[in-house]
Amino acid sequence: MITAKARAVDGPDKPFRAAEIKRRDLDLHDILIEIKYAGICHSDIHTAHGEWGPVNYPLVPGHEIAGIVTDVGAEVTKYKVGDRVGVGCMVDSCGECENCRKGEEQYCLKGNVPTYAGVDKYGEPTQGGYSTHIVVTEDFVVRIPDSIELDAAAPLLCAGITTYSPLNHWGAGPGKKVAVVGMGGLGHMAVQIAHAMGAEVTVLSQTLNKKEDGLQLGADHYYATNDSETFKKLAGTFDLIVNTVSAKIDISAYLSLLALDGTLVNVGAPAEPLSLNVFSLIGHRRSFAGSMIGGIRETQEMLNFCAEHNIAPKIEVISADQIDEAYKRVLASDVKYRFVIDTSTI
Repeated sequence: MITAKARAVDGPDKPFRAAEIKRRDLDLHDILIEIKYAGICHSDIHTAHGEWGPVNYPLVPGHEIAGIVTDVGAEVTKYKVGDRVGVGCMVDSCGECENCRKGEEQYCLKGNVPTYAGVDKYGEPTQGGYSTHIVVTEDFVVRIPDSIELDAAAPLLCAGITTYSPLNHWGAGPGKKVAVVGMGGLGHMAVQIAHAMGAEVTVLSQTLNKKEDGLQLGADHYYATNDSETFKKLAGTFDLIVNTVSAKIDISAYLSLLALDGTLVNVGAPAEPLSLNVFSLIGHRRSFAGSMIGGIRETQEMLNFCAEHNIAPKIEVISADQIDEAYKRVLASDVKYRFVIDTSTI
């Protein structure tokens, strides 16, 4: 077994503490990654706080992982020692079901194995990236292009692919009007990606506080949703709306902003149920959909796309001792726009 240093949490209201965790010995197709940076995702907070269901504590969160390969299993062919690599929200799947065969492992019919708070094929609980090392099968590792710095690469493994996938799937591009709800960790990535795809991009945020940032990142328009006139002015406008916020919003109000055959895609995952008036859908043949990260192939495609278009998250690098404070600041929307842990401080 490989010993890794980590930061773990013991319960919903507990602070993070220093810990040691065991990583499995390398199987034939495993690689050992020395983690250099780990992003903090809102999902980490929901899970650490027990908001998405029971948690097997102690928990080491983190599914935005960037690092260097330091060892490989005997039959590994995709990576070698020294490669710059990333790991996202899942570390395995059945590999055999229809969805896995299509390269959509995130929708594995038997359930993918999440990077943390899951159980792997050996029956062991998975622990995430707030640690110094991780062992992952090579098929669930992606290559980080040389032009992307490792600290900036980390949030792409969740925030990047979570927004790229629906924009890609629903055809954001020239001639399409795309709205992004929320200008946070996910939203600021969605704006950059949709702009690079060629869409006309509008940000819908509670206030105009981040308007300058939004326009700088590629938004063509920026509106405050706390102004009721916004919903009147933009009614029936958009082909695609990507909702990135992890809080309860009035879905019916946002559906009214869709044009004929438009789609509202939820990628934010609030703990509370969302409700809607079905007439918001019927009137203009609108759709309300969801999207969850992307498959490994699409995640690599996203990284290559970001490298090609010089897309990177805006980050604030912190030490491991600042995780609790970072969680508080995320909940207070006091970060522009993603915290990244320097794992050398663990």
